[in-house]
Amino acid sequence: MLSYRHSFHAGNAADVFKHIALVLLLRALLRKETPLCYLETHAGAGRYDLGCAEAQKNREYADGIGRLWSQGQAPAPVADYLALIRQFNPGQALNAYPGSPAIAQCLLRPQDRLVLCELHNSEYPLLKRLFSTDDRVAVHHQDGLQALKAFLPPRENRGLVFIDPAYELPQTWQQVVDSIQIAHRRWPNGSYAIWYPLIAGRSRQPFGTRLEHSGIRKILRADMLLNENERGMQGSGLIIVNPPWQVKETLEALLPWLVRILAVGQGAYTVDWLVEE
Repeated sequence: MLSYRHSFHAGNAADVFKHIALVLLLRALLRKETPLCYLETHAGAGRYDLGCAEAQKNREYADGIGRLWSQGQAPAPVADYLALIRQFNPGQALNAYPGSPAIAQCLLRPQDRLVLCELHNSEYPLLKRLFSTDDRVAVHHQDGLQALKAFLPPRENRGLVFIDPAYELPQTWQQVVDSIQIAHRRWPNGSYAIWYPLIAGRSRQPFGTRLEHSGIRKILRADMLLNENERGMQGSGLIIVNPPWQVKETLEALLPWLVRILAVGQGAYTVDWLVEE
């Protein structure tokens, strides 16, 4: 069993980036009244106590959500995201951080559906309990990448697949590419968001090249580099397949502000088409 526990990292800069993007993507999809399906492959526990021993060990949230928490002026997508985070923190203090499943739950409507997968034996019961009273949510104790074969295409035929593995094992990168190819063949009109870390000494080029040669069209890439001098994780990125209208333009306008707030060293960003339509 893999050892990764997101409670050590909840609310960090990578979470902030991918969750702002998640809110942006779901808001765009919700412009239409027809139902949609949100499917997440690595859902985690769903909600995190920032006062717990795991979160306090390295206090990664302090350089993530902590930097945004007291911002008086923020771009509209960031303000929208922060309003959702404040729903989990009714006072002025920052005590809890919602994972992506809880953020999606807040945004989705009665006619929409959530399918959440989590393989970790400790995280799954927490996730199951968190959503036990919501009939829109199905929680599955299984490998989310393999589950794509079972759950796609969804009956709604609209929606978003959110792929957010820990990348603990080197083969995960290839598994993600293989899985997105299978998923896209089954559901070519769905939107897909794939998060990945930017790690010192590890080129992202093989990952991007495999996706470029996958036969999938309309692949957007957004990278946020926060510390070029960091020896480990220097930032993170998102691959978005079939991004909704104006998502690229919104990210281009947003990322300079986000890098300025979150960078702890030399920061940079990129938003470009890996493969155009």
